[in-house]
Amino acid sequence: MTDSFEKVKSYLVDLEYTITHEDADEAVFVVESEDAGIRNLVIACADPILILEQYLFEMKNASADIYRNLLMKNRDIVHGAFALDEGGQRVIFRDTLQLENLDLNELEGTLNSLSLLLSEYSDELIAFSKH
Repeated sequence: MTDSFEKVKSYLVDLEYTITHEDADEAVFVVESEDAGIRNLVIACADPILILEQYLFEMKNASADIYRNLLMKNRDIVHGAFALDEGGQRVIFRDTLQLENLDLNELEGTLNSLSLLLSEYSDELIAFSKH
């Protein structure tokens, strides 16, 4: 686990992400990149996978139309997808990657996918959060 944690940490540094929190015992990072529009992205090494989760917004008055739009947008997301937390109220971006063969390009692809989603779909996400 330590090797995976250190490998992920080195990739984050190489990609110039700011690590705002790290816990080696729990194998968790919280990162951000102002340029990418990413804040408080949680990255957890949960052997055998790497879990990336970014909270997007809370559903106050969810409607079938919002769910439909989110599911349709999932088709366009290159890596990762929209998901709901355990309570079904918080919409998150989530992706999982295999730790065993993780490389820099794979992690960068997921981070770029999230950044692209946030830049292209931000108006819709803001509108959904207001419902």
